[in-house]
Amino acid sequence: MQRKGSPLTGVGTVALKEAADHMTSARMHLIMLLVLLTAIGAVYGAIDRIRDTTAEDAYLFLKLFTVAREPLPSFAAFLGFLLPLVAIALGFDAINGEFSRRTMSRLLAQPIYRDAVLFGKFVGGFIVIAIALLTLWLLMVGLGIVFLGLPPSGADIVRGMFWLAATLAYAGVWLAVAITFSTLVRSPATSALAALSMWLVLTLFWGMIAPLLAGVIAPIDPLEPMTVLAQFEWQQAIARLSPQTLYGEVTTLLLDPAARSVGPLFMHQLQGAVIGAPLPTLQSLVIVWPQFSGLVAAMLILFTLAYVVFQRQEVRA
Repeated sequence: MQRKGSPLTGVGTVALKEAADHMTSARMHLIMLLVLLTAIGAVYGAIDRIRDTTAEDAYLFLKLFTVAREPLPSFAAFLGFLLPLVAIALGFDAINGEFSRRTMSRLLAQPIYRDAVLFGKFVGGFIVIAIALLTLWLLMVGLGIVFLGLPPSGADIVRGMFWLAATLAYAGVWLAVAITFSTLVRSPATSALAALSMWLVLTLFWGMIAPLLAGVIAPIDPLEPMTVLAQFEWQQAIARLSPQTLYGEVTTLLLDPAARSVGPLFMHQLQGAVIGAPLPTLQSLVIVWPQFSGLVAAMLILFTLAYVVFQRQEVRA
């Protein structure tokens, strides 16, 4: 039977309904309150640290993102840790929640396709995350202007906006992870535990697993000095299977203009460079483009997996 009309008919309706449900839910209010309080604490700690220790700096404003005062983490590190939890909370019951409430058959009885249902749920969660991130970013910029007494430069804004885009892609990866488990597993509690387990492994333990796997794949031969470099390259490649690693590298290059590489610096990378001079914004973007592309690719692959599984599922009234 040939389908009529666009397969995306109804995406906007589903997305806006999902976004409205998330924005009015008590679960979302509690999560965003926690995020807001922690973010404000991190920014205030960074402002105090900048006042105490930082001299004149052309990119002083960017230090709001990366400078931390114990025991609070920096704003960027805080987002890297908590954003996956926010995304998982938004998506772990996106599909199986409809099945458990027995509303999926009624939803698909409307003049919309399955494509629109799944895509709309993803877009709805993504809209909520985008609004929350943009609000936090503007709040941080406003606090920096008020307490530091200087506006951000054009380069600061460009770097900050590209970092915000990378943060959205990073959150989109974990939203896609949550929706994929929500599609694969019928129990919302089980899908939440599976997504959280994946987050724990890739965020907390992957840094320990990558060297072990690299040592097995490319063991070091004392008689061959190049094996050390080969093992390091394998370790980097395996570590970059984690979205946390990719996001950390993007953050380092975009928010620290003095950084010139995501790995060890070689002599050819330092040719013509002035020690301590910031890297041009365009050059930083070129260096982190593979990491940003990797985040977007991971998000698309996971969403495609959820799409294929959802299209094959049987829906009963």
